[in-house]
Amino acid sequence: MASTAFRRLMRDFKKFEEETPEGINATPTAENLMEWEAVIIGPEETIWEGGIFKLKMVFSEEYPNKAPDVRFVNKMFHPNIYNDGTICIDILSHHWSPIYDVSAILTSLQSLLC
Repeated sequence: MASTAFRRLMRDFKKFEEETPEGINATPTAENLMEWEAVIIGPEETIWEGGIFKLKMVFSEEYPNKAPDVRFVNKMFHPNIYNDGTICIDILSHHWSPIYDVSAILTSLQSLLC
């Protein structure tokens, strides 16, 4: 029987494919639905305009009750992004809620670059 996390990630993936946010792409890795690779295109009229920023998302069996580990793969200078790519944003820590899905997470991260 599929776990709650697996079922939710399947639903997130289907929703993401049907309603892909502009400037964002994400997909599970070929080997594991619990690990995703994502790309955010730097928003227009920002210092990141046109940049291609890769992320890795790792979900635990506790998802959606626990936030995924999300990191930028690219080195970048931003006050909310640590040298190891870890992101300091409320929705990935103490303001996490199971209502957030992959699309909401990535859209929030894209907004961080505005």
